[in-house]
Amino acid sequence: MNWKFWRTSGRKSKTREWIDAIVFAVIAATLIRTFLIEAFTIPTPSMEKSLLVGDFLFVSKINYGARTPITPLAFPFAHQEMPIIGGKAYSEWIKLPYYRLPGFSKIKNDDIVVFNYPMEDDRPIDKQTHYIKRCIGIPGDTLNIKNQMVFINGKAAKMPEEGMFIYEITTDGSSLNAMTLSKMGINEGGPGFMPGQYRYFLTDEMAEKIKSFANVKSVTRIAQPEGLYEDFIFPHDPKLQWNLDNYGPVYIPKKGSTVKLDSMNIAIYRRAITKYENNELKEENGKFFINGKETDEYTFKQDYFWMMGDNRHNSADSRFWGFVPEDHIVGKAVFIWMSWDKNGSFLSKIRWKRLFNLVHS
Repeated sequence: MNWKFWRTSGRKSKTREWIDAIVFAVIAATLIRTFLIEAFTIPTPSMEKSLLVGDFLFVSKINYGARTPITPLAFPFAHQEMPIIGGKAYSEWIKLPYYRLPGFSKIKNDDIVVFNYPMEDDRPIDKQTHYIKRCIGIPGDTLNIKNQMVFINGKAAKMPEEGMFIYEITTDGSSLNAMTLSKMGINEGGPGFMPGQYRYFLTDEMAEKIKSFANVKSVTRIAQPEGLYEDFIFPHDPKLQWNLDNYGPVYIPKKGSTVKLDSMNIAIYRRAITKYENNELKEENGKFFINGKETDEYTFKQDYFWMMGDNRHNSADSRFWGFVPEDHIVGKAVFIWMSWDKNGSFLSKIRWKRLFNLVHS
């Protein structure tokens, strides 16, 4: 058979060389970002001050094991939407089962993890929005929050050094100096409803410094009392009188573990049983039926994790939507390669001290 039709000459044209180079670069970059490392940006202040809005991170896929694509038909380097023209950047014509390659380690308590937001039921798992939070609880842990302190398996968990809460600041009626606050890195919050009253998201160190201001009378961390029910808190059941600052206890499911189901905990595990593990759950006359069979227990098919932001009063996290399934895990935040302050001016827009910093647990 004559194969000469495949090439017009023994030497490639410049156009063909460029096309080959671009195709190779796209394939190589796609393989790297799928199986090795990928760049992400911090879009919200939920991890302040550990991670700042405008930090650009490299996230390792190999630490926990790379997840193979679930929707492989997608536009290169786009996640949910096509650049410029808009519209879906992926097709669901082909959907592959979840599989994860072996990794170097398991997720540990306090790891900073990128994952797919688990509440976007209208998108495939690997095309759900990327979130980044600190993993507070791993599979098999029991988590409890009392007066803003997190307890894991009965022991107080370490609060991140740069962790933040909302504080109420009362002055003698005069204003706080905006330039001074900006230099301290305080940029979330503002005046309250009363003259001389302010509310800002602060680290403990920031709060102590503000106490020393001559015009400041008091600095008080705001906390919700135990027993106050907030209906936006997972699992959104008034039987469980939980809020942002007082929560649980809740058991974080581990693959192969079995929980007894009852009227108090069914709300906690319903979504995991039905949505994440694809079972049919019915409740009739106080009894539970899973896939048509009566039962009072359930054995989990995969691991789950509990994620929280370091900015504890300004973070949409597991307290709002519950567990993160193992098949939603993307990778581990490794280091900051660029940090951009949109409020800075000229060269100060780049946060030079943050460049190439490791992301610490």
